[in-house]
Amino acid sequence: MVEGIGASSGIAMGKAFVIPTWEWDFPEKLIDVTDLAYEFERLYDGIRHSKDEIELIKQEFVSVLGEEQTQIFDAHLAILEDPIFMNEVQGIMQRQYKAAEVAVKEAIDKFVGMFDLLDDGYMKERALDIKDVGNRLLKHLLGALEETLPPKDQPYILVAKELIPSQMVHLDVNLALGLVTMLGGKTSHVAIMARAMSVPYVLGLEGKLQTPIQNGDYLIIDGDEGVVYVNPADDVIEKYKARKETWQAVQEQLQKLAHLPTRTEDGRQMHLAANISSVKELDLVMKNGASGVGLFRTEFLYMDRSSFPEEEEQFTVYREVAERLGGKPVVIRTLDVGGDKHLDYLALPEEENPSLGYRAIRIMLDRTDLFKTQLRAILRASHYGYVKILYPMISSLDELRRANEVLEEAKKELAAEGTPFRPDIEVGIMIELPAAVMISDLLAQKVDFFSIGTNDLVQYVLAVDRMNETVAHLYDPFHPSVLRMLKITADHAHKHGTHISVCGELAGDVRALPIWIALGITDLSMSVQSILKVKNSLLQSRHSDGEKIWAELAGCASSAEVVTVLTKYLETDIADQTGRTRPACGFS
Repeated sequence: MVEGIGASSGIAMGKAFVIPTWEWDFPEKLIDVTDLAYEFERLYDGIRHSKDEIELIKQEFVSVLGEEQTQIFDAHLAILEDPIFMNEVQGIMQRQYKAAEVAVKEAIDKFVGMFDLLDDGYMKERALDIKDVGNRLLKHLLGALEETLPPKDQPYILVAKELIPSQMVHLDVNLALGLVTMLGGKTSHVAIMARAMSVPYVLGLEGKLQTPIQNGDYLIIDGDEGVVYVNPADDVIEKYKARKETWQAVQEQLQKLAHLPTRTEDGRQMHLAANISSVKELDLVMKNGASGVGLFRTEFLYMDRSSFPEEEEQFTVYREVAERLGGKPVVIRTLDVGGDKHLDYLALPEEENPSLGYRAIRIMLDRTDLFKTQLRAILRASHYGYVKILYPMISSLDELRRANEVLEEAKKELAAEGTPFRPDIEVGIMIELPAAVMISDLLAQKVDFFSIGTNDLVQYVLAVDRMNETVAHLYDPFHPSVLRMLKITADHAHKHGTHISVCGELAGDVRALPIWIALGITDLSMSVQSILKVKNSLLQSRHSDGEKIWAELAGCASSAEVVTVLTKYLETDIADQTGRTRPACGFS
């Protein structure tokens, strides 16, 4: 067994197909000054062919991924049109009299090297896009158009040192059982595409294999656990076959709960909503009986493209979500970028600690043009369904006031234009900063609802960067300090009659369900895949246990003690997705 990183969930079993590592190797061919015009024409011709090819790939792939995910290729087109990249190539040709392919190769190496030096996982992954585009251009310049393609007549698990988005084009989802790469990241375009295609994916095996994986090796990959087995023993194969069967049985059992009333055993109504990033996820939202969308992450509308989305484009998406939910609420979070989420076309300052820097509402209050465009689109969509607005990263009453001023300007503009919208649209804020927690009594009097973002709240309370492998083990959502922050927020919300929900990953963690019962929080928003598992436990829980649960949690001095208390109040008869039967507490 080899431990990697799970980037897309699921279990895959089958023979490996290995894509060989391609390395460009050609001499530094110099040209005569009289040939410079000809070399430039070769370069421009290669760019035209590359752009045509990318456009064709995008159209072929749209039926698999949908419009939003194929915007990845818009980012590739933007690289070929990027004046910085092209000026670098042309400069090498003009100053050093090097052939077009040599100049392109040097420019690729330069920019990839620069990105790799950055202490930023997202930017490192963007280096793959430059490699992808550069290699495509080199193939046209060199005439080396042959590619090693997966088989078209038998299933396989694709193995590579690293994958680039264009290679995913050749992936037949009916034959590609899974993906394994030595390099890569969970936020890379390939990982995003794998999840969108529901293909199990494990990455990060570099330096961990005793011998390289060969074509025909039998593999088992577990995208949830992040492990790979190479030519495993028969007993391991049988174990995973059983797990896959059990997983399917679990899904069938859970699906029966989808449209049952979402109530505790003693009749307390709760609402389990979904976190989504695109319209494509709505089918599963409806299938799993979600009470609505508790968090629509709009930043994915802005990513993997070359410019900001216009108001009309945003409005179309928001309206579709509102209409398809048929009166169920959708909470639309305004643009939340910065930190570990970047836009290639938005020049943000280089920061020592971007998680504590220029991000989310801080950017939007500076770029009120972008902010108002988004707010106008959201307001227009509110005419077609139950839409709410959510501001991220609020730390003060002043930020809230300034955000609402922009919202009021947007309302006045639409009213003057005669454009319909809901004037009393509900406005809420993310509670994800300790500062917001400590003034939540003041904030509660100024907003319609709170949505607790536990991912960032835990990170900031414990001063732990959850993306930093060195300290990630200290990221502990069950730390007593986190529970106390949750308690303060819930108490202030209840006191002032402010609606409160939870939208971070902890909302979808079955182990945390007794916490929400204890705090009187009845609205949770989570990944679509978590809804039925949480509902299964909810149906077996008792709201009347709330005071007793908190009395015990309040006395806990460590996360281990917290977990012990939670365990006592959890019951489930459903096995987890790996096929291992859970004990009564619901742990795997």
